[in-house]
Amino acid sequence: MDSPVIIGTAEALLPYASLEHLSSFLIPMAKNAKVPVVLHFDHGLTPELIVKAMDLGFTSVMYDCSTLPFEENSRRVAELVKAAHARGVSVEAELGHVGSADGNSAEKSDDNDTPVFTDPDEARIFYEKTGCDALAVAVGTAHGAYKSAPKLDFERLKKISEAVAAPLVLHGGSGLTDNDFRRSIENGIAKVNIFTDINCAAANAAHDAWKSGIGMTDLMPEITEAVRKETVKKIKIFTGRTV
Repeated sequence: MDSPVIIGTAEALLPYASLEHLSSFLIPMAKNAKVPVVLHFDHGLTPELIVKAMDLGFTSVMYDCSTLPFEENSRRVAELVKAAHARGVSVEAELGHVGSADGNSAEKSDDNDTPVFTDPDEARIFYEKTGCDALAVAVGTAHGAYKSAPKLDFERLKKISEAVAAPLVLHGGSGLTDNDFRRSIENGIAKVNIFTDINCAAANAAHDAWKSGIGMTDLMPEITEAVRKETVKKIKIFTGRTV
């Protein structure tokens, strides 16, 4: 598609592949790619792991303190921004909290996995305090597979975009409609995180192609093609391209 991409892993995925292993082959591949590639460490929760990712050559990191109180979130992110910028690494933060797609639509809860919508005024102050390079916002999406259709608060998103100069990030993008994506981008979203749709495309392809006697290497062409198709589909939506 000749489209720049952001690719990477998240702290929750490290049991499946370590930062050391991922960086050892992803960085050379990124450097050899014909398009710009950002290697991103998403939803970093542990400062030591985020620093390790930067030292290994990741060019972007997310420090997710979204479940902490506003002042603590701001303080921790501001400290990391200073360390990251000294290394030439960009930092994404999150204000509000994008929870899991468990059907709970409440805006506020003591449960750390329940969505807490981003307040536009707080977003402006947070950006000024931290100097983050990108800000993930909570406007109605959720991580994982949706049990019911999400309802995005586009008016809230527009207000946040008007208040914050940093690019806005939409987490929980898998499962949204094409129109949801287009309206999100029109109202300020500059980066969309997609994991579940691509992850499930790979798993479904393996399931459909498997039969007795078929090994993993025999399944890889089907898996790769399924991931390619899903990725192309998303790039077309995000860029407004038809070919």
